[in-house]
Amino acid sequence: MANQHFHEQQFFNALRDIFVGAEIEGDSGFINLMKIKSRYYQQGVFPRLKKDIDQAVEAFPEFREELFDKLYTFLQRYFSESGSIYFRYTPLHQNIYEKVYTDDRDVVLFWKTHMLYYVKTDRIFKSLKVEVDDVQFYFDASNIEHKRANEKRDVVFSFREVAPDGNLVFDCAYSVRGRITKIEQILRDLRKEDIYLSDETLEKAFRVFEKQSEVDYFINKNARAFLEEQFDLWLYQYLFAEKNIWSAERLAQLQALKEIATKVIGFISQFEDELVKIWNKPKFVRNSHYIITLDHLIKRGKTGLLEELFAHDGMKDQIDEWVALGMIDEPVDKDDMLRKVIETDLLGEPIHTEFQTLTLDTKYFPDLELTLLTCFDNLDEELDGWLVHSENYQALNTFSEKFNGKITNIYIDPPYNTAASEIIYENKFKHSSWIELIHDRLKISKKILNNDEGFLICTIDDVEFKSLSFILEEIFEEVVGVVTIRNKPSGRPIPNGFAQSHEYAIFCRKSLNKSISRLKRSDTQLERYKENDIKGNYFWEMLRKAGSGANREDRPTMYYPFLYNPKKDEIRVPNLEWNNENQSYDTCEEISDDSIFIYPKKDDGEDGRWYFGLDTAKDRIEDIKAEKQHNGDYWIYYKRRPNIGVQPTTIWTDPEYSATEHGTALLKNLFGQRETFDYPKSIYAVEDCLRVTGFKQSDESIVLDYFAGSGTTAHAVMNLNREDGGSRKYILVEMGDHFYDVILPRIKKVAFNSKWKDGKPVFEEGETGISQFVKYYELEQYEEVLQKVHYEDADLFDDPNQDPYHSYVFLRDLKLLDSLEVEHEKDQVKFHPERLYPDIDLAETLSHLRGKWIKRITEDYVEFEDGERMSLTDPDWETLKPMIWWQ
Repeated sequence: MANQHFHEQQFFNALRDIFVGAEIEGDSGFINLMKIKSRYYQQGVFPRLKKDIDQAVEAFPEFREELFDKLYTFLQRYFSESGSIYFRYTPLHQNIYEKVYTDDRDVVLFWKTHMLYYVKTDRIFKSLKVEVDDVQFYFDASNIEHKRANEKRDVVFSFREVAPDGNLVFDCAYSVRGRITKIEQILRDLRKEDIYLSDETLEKAFRVFEKQSEVDYFINKNARAFLEEQFDLWLYQYLFAEKNIWSAERLAQLQALKEIATKVIGFISQFEDELVKIWNKPKFVRNSHYIITLDHLIKRGKTGLLEELFAHDGMKDQIDEWVALGMIDEPVDKDDMLRKVIETDLLGEPIHTEFQTLTLDTKYFPDLELTLLTCFDNLDEELDGWLVHSENYQALNTFSEKFNGKITNIYIDPPYNTAASEIIYENKFKHSSWIELIHDRLKISKKILNNDEGFLICTIDDVEFKSLSFILEEIFEEVVGVVTIRNKPSGRPIPNGFAQSHEYAIFCRKSLNKSISRLKRSDTQLERYKENDIKGNYFWEMLRKAGSGANREDRPTMYYPFLYNPKKDEIRVPNLEWNNENQSYDTCEEISDDSIFIYPKKDDGEDGRWYFGLDTAKDRIEDIKAEKQHNGDYWIYYKRRPNIGVQPTTIWTDPEYSATEHGTALLKNLFGQRETFDYPKSIYAVEDCLRVTGFKQSDESIVLDYFAGSGTTAHAVMNLNREDGGSRKYILVEMGDHFYDVILPRIKKVAFNSKWKDGKPVFEEGETGISQFVKYYELEQYEEVLQKVHYEDADLFDDPNQDPYHSYVFLRDLKLLDSLEVEHEKDQVKFHPERLYPDIDLAETLSHLRGKWIKRITEDYVEFEDGERMSLTDPDWETLKPMIWWQ
């Protein structure tokens, strides 16, 4: 006999999947989230909903199974195996979606994900038994720590043991800081157990495990509004798609259906709204340190502090880093090195200038960090840069108040959404997901840009060029210009058969009054200026105008004579007066027989015109000469000098823009031959992009790059400051492990010296270090919050005076309140950061929350630029509340 409760069971199974999700193993905030959702369902949603459904269908029990069937039919379209709420299924044959949404080209209005926060792409890992080449393997995924964000990480395998049943047991983990699977070591360990495998068999087994489901994780920005709208559309379609006559009982049944659907949506959206709050809450600053070049201490006369540093136990690790970075050679005597660092000549100038820009990393001197910071009168003002290890939405959302209106330039090079651009991201986004990923971040970008100077530059290739242009025009109202940049001379093969050798840089401005600036002349362009005088380089250019508009009648005021005396080789402009009737100049002086008039005549003998006007000719007469030609005529020449720059064209093709020559090759020279980063940007392309925006020398000029990659943007800013003595600042945000393996070492190396070859500094004339003071830190991540939150302590739906479908059911939960100590007698709340993380930087955290720059930090307080002080030993609970107990 058929199951009379099939549809009821089907519906509740689907609802259970929504809350409990797919079975997944490992150590992650997402798994903690699944446990929380499971309890929420088992103890709250399920019993309450069954009771409400029983009451709803009491008057028409025959409708019960149909109600469950229709609820299931509606809901199953919107939920993925990760629990995300969005258009998972929108088949074209469902008429309502043919009319309102399209599955075919969802990029047009990105309907499928426009209401979502994209979190990450990850695998749903399960422990797995597999047989490969008659060998039994067991992969234990129970302790795998899932990705914090969308960083690209490989799975690393290590052999544990041979199980009693003969299975070869392997532990699985994501790679951290470049860790890899050591095939040879595993094979040696297996041989010790008298097991002999080929590396092919082993790698084949690993590939089987890695083929587990990969899913996208999203959070719906407003799940209730989305699902209620979708249900109304669905119900409208059901009611009016066919011509039926509805009875009063049938309408009552459908009304009951809608009431239950609304309650289901209410339960679902309660939890989704809580995730939105966690995603958008400000994040704690963690593990912060500073990079300080030694010249800061030397210039301030901190000899005693330098002696203390060199005597510190951490100096050994610091010197080891200098050696590893190629700054100094082994062996090193600390006392001898200290002497060279502080040794000066009779004028007080350093003798060993190469040591002035050695980079001190305060992580090696934790007990001296505050002492080092007291060397600076105004901490944030004197910083040259901030380096932030974080998923970029979390970073933008967290520090937006601190940098609101202070960012003059944003340069980003986001993932191009194509397998051909090997950028360190999963790169699995479909068009609509990619658009939403970019859209959320660009909206914050415009907010924090300076109102007058703000410029955004975004590079992209053909795959998402059109989509990105639409987004930028929506947010910034207009795209100022698009530049095509040659990034690889030989091109990179793409599926359509072409070899792609270019990308685009799209320029947008916040103020319509902000104009673009000129580029400096390239070395190739400057080769023409071979002669020089006290004013600089020049070459002789014919003064007669050539090409279109060179006729006298086009510009009659540009037709005038020079007076030249060949015997004395003297040239001047005679006294002239404009005759308005004749539209020409009349001579107002007597001319000697030794002088001749030279007019701008074209090759055909017709009257032409000069390149510039009469007043300019008088002002520049010292730079003008007459030269006799073979036919006896005299031509006029002027000294053409390189001006302030050239107007940027829309195609940049010079060799300097090659990412191969000035991206990859530059990194290889910095780091030696080791592989560091795939497809880094050309540093010259980044420099010129910043120049075009008028990136001024001032320390009020700050560029933000929240897809930092290998750190090219910071390198470009340092180069510009070297070039003109500027004090521009930079902020980089990057979530990959190469933050520590590439970006930090790059900043330190470039600070130490401007030129490197095979990983070693090149000390040549003009190649110098640059003074730097940089802060770097991590941010708490969404995934980490999910690992810390507590929701199991409060009873769900136990208040008879509240509607559980619309009230905030998590109001009484702990969240992160276990980091607090409440002293009831004193009516005080004390925050214990170590209960959350051992390395919280409370001063920077408060700086983000207050939206104020830091002036100084002491053991007891942080002082902001406006003089406000906040305690670091007993911080204000109300200020920290949004980070600990949101509502």
